[in-house]
Amino acid sequence: MEKKLPKVFANKIEKPLKNNETVFYDRSEEKKVEQKEEKSNQFSSRLTINQKINQIFGSSRYVYKADVIITTKDGNLNKKIIGRNRNELITMDNEVIPISEIMDIEFQKNND
Repeated sequence: MEKKLPKVFANKIEKPLKNNETVFYDRSEEKKVEQKEEKSNQFSSRLTINQKINQIFGSSRYVYKADVIITTKDGNLNKKIIGRNRNELITMDNEVIPISEIMDIEFQKNND
């Protein structure tokens, strides 16, 4: 009991395919990104505190928490911020820091 299967239609490929091109990753691309961040840090002194906070939360480095250095009247604080509301920053330790008390805020430098 042999049944013949129907023939399958397949278009002929007449042009060269380029969907398997070689992928190249250059480590110097990371250095370029770091240089851009350094340049943006030079201009960050002109930004207001709210602009700096928005820049941190909008950064590609921020996923869930951001390691930042917060400068207040009382000194520097190394904190991990996870959110904000209108007037306050919320840290990983469930601390609430009023934005009105913040004099400066910036990402911590990683020693990787």
